[in-house]
Amino acid sequence: MTAYADARPDSSGGQHVPAYGPLEAVLGYALFYVLVERATPTITATFTDILSVSPSVVGFGLAAALWFVFLVTAVDQARRQLAAIGVGTHEAVRRDESRPRTLSETRALGYLTLVLVGSLVALWTADAAISSLVGVMEVVSAADAGAFVLSDLVVVLLFFVAYGSVTHALDRLVIGGIRELLVE
Repeated sequence: MTAYADARPDSSGGQHVPAYGPLEAVLGYALFYVLVERATPTITATFTDILSVSPSVVGFGLAAALWFVFLVTAVDQARRQLAAIGVGTHEAVRRDESRPRTLSETRALGYLTLVLVGSLVALWTADAAISSLVGVMEVVSAADAGAFVLSDLVVVLLFFVAYGSVTHALDRLVIGGIRELLVE
């Protein structure tokens, strides 16, 4: 593999196909789904107590939020992939066009390292982070700032940074690999 795959003849007319982002979007939505699923009892109890609404209304609102985020994510990814083939525009694709089409060996190795290390950190902190988020919701609903634990915030931040880094790097590795196959 050359340092930059753009040194090779480009058979796709210079387009960056497929565009980066679909794997990152799927994994991001999966995390959002897990968070909503785990927080549903706390959110339902909070809204039922504070606003005196029916638990079924809260459940419907959470389901609607899941569908809304899913549809927005799907439309954004469709726009991104269409822009990569030249139909319409998308800011992320425009930024990608100034970079090499595929990954250099050095960058691929860096992303692989980030996936491995970030996965370990994310797996190590996942349960504690999700439990801490649910706990923070309980603290906020009780309006008891004294019950807030700073170490929980650190665990949550560590998890989200690790998870976000892993999804980004994994997306770059997979899409970069697909681009490499399409170039050859």
